[in-house]
Amino acid sequence: MQDTIKELISYKMFKELRKYLSYKEPEDIAAALNGLSHEDMILAYRLLPKEIASEVFINLDSDFQEKLINLFSDKELKEVVDELFDDEAVEIIEEMPSDVVDRILNQIDKEQRSTINRLLQYPEDSAGSMMTTEYMDLYENMTVADALDHIRKVGEDREDIYKGYVISKDKKLRGIVDAKELVLANGDTPIVDLMTENTIQIKTLDDQEEVGKLFGKYNETSLPVVDKDEHIVGIITLDDAIDVIKQEAEEDFEIMAAVTPNDETYMKTSPIKHAKNRIVWLLLLMISSAISGAIISKYETAFAAIPILVAFIPMIMDTGGNCGSQAATLIIRGLALDEIKTKDIIKVLWKELRVSLGVGLILAICNGVRIYIQYRDVSKPLMENLQLPIVVGITLILTAVMAKMLGGLLPILAKKLKLDPAIMASPLITTIVDSASVWAFFSVAVAIMNI
Repeated sequence: MQDTIKELISYKMFKELRKYLSYKEPEDIAAALNGLSHEDMILAYRLLPKEIASEVFINLDSDFQEKLINLFSDKELKEVVDELFDDEAVEIIEEMPSDVVDRILNQIDKEQRSTINRLLQYPEDSAGSMMTTEYMDLYENMTVADALDHIRKVGEDREDIYKGYVISKDKKLRGIVDAKELVLANGDTPIVDLMTENTIQIKTLDDQEEVGKLFGKYNETSLPVVDKDEHIVGIITLDDAIDVIKQEAEEDFEIMAAVTPNDETYMKTSPIKHAKNRIVWLLLLMISSAISGAIISKYETAFAAIPILVAFIPMIMDTGGNCGSQAATLIIRGLALDEIKTKDIIKVLWKELRVSLGVGLILAICNGVRIYIQYRDVSKPLMENLQLPIVVGITLILTAVMAKMLGGLLPILAKKLKLDPAIMASPLITTIVDSASVWAFFSVAVAIMNI
């Protein structure tokens, strides 16, 4: 699509370009425009049919949105703003500098401006900040015919008309009724006879990550948001929930890689900010790695007496890191999906203990056989040839047990302390296990080899 747009612009075939874009999905158009030069993007956007221009605008990068707003006349800006739902307007406003925000707010009527200001007051990562107030409200004294008339009258301005939220006079949520049930029911049927009373509700201050989990658990297309008095104040739709799930997954991925989360894309982030997001973790991990160096220095006489011991340090450390990473990844995933609770800590540790003993034993046997074959000296007695395989084998078992137990324990402790479990991922666990495995290796070597 991007190549076609460029070609049509280069030949000044603007009528054909407008017709071409009118048959494309707004999300696809936005993706294509985001990759164009500013001049071509602005030209192509101005050729968009009015009915899809706002939807394309919502999906553009914030930098392009800002440039377009600065180029818009007040009339053009109002045309775009009038098509935005409240949550979409809030999302755009949060990304814009103050002078652009003032222009946007000046084109919004007083009632909508009040709603947007209220939404902006909710904490950034709360349900209230991501909800829309444009839901399909139905009153409890309505019949099916009344409800359908109301939907026809105001439905165009509502973000979701497939669910009607039945409310009392004081706006307390009574229940939910599906549009399908309304269409199939008799016109004189009271809607309270059709509604579902036991509804899943979200509180305005609930964390957005918990909101995403509710959508995943119940497979809903929208969920109501209520205040502390259980008055409905808005809804959260599935598309917003998907954005949150994606955002949380990206944040966890960055934390697990020992990088401070960043809202900007990789290409938009400056090298200085990239370095700033990474250096703190690198410094912490480097300092903690110094512990391994101190342990190795302590046992300098051991590997001076038997230099071959040094050759096994990388293998043992890598094995520990890999074992810890495996366990931590599975536990973090389980916590994120609510498959594992903090109260399951004993069950998790017992399971990881059995797993670690199993894998540790297999690793010990495989490496023991390899080491014996590779390093045996036929001139020495059997027991002396078995010392090195035994030392490495016991160390591998101890390392697997420590690593997997830590990998299972630390994410749960982080969750219990209200921290993101992802912070206990591979880099941190690897650093801890490195020190522990080196200490175990030389302790076992000193004990068995009498050095």
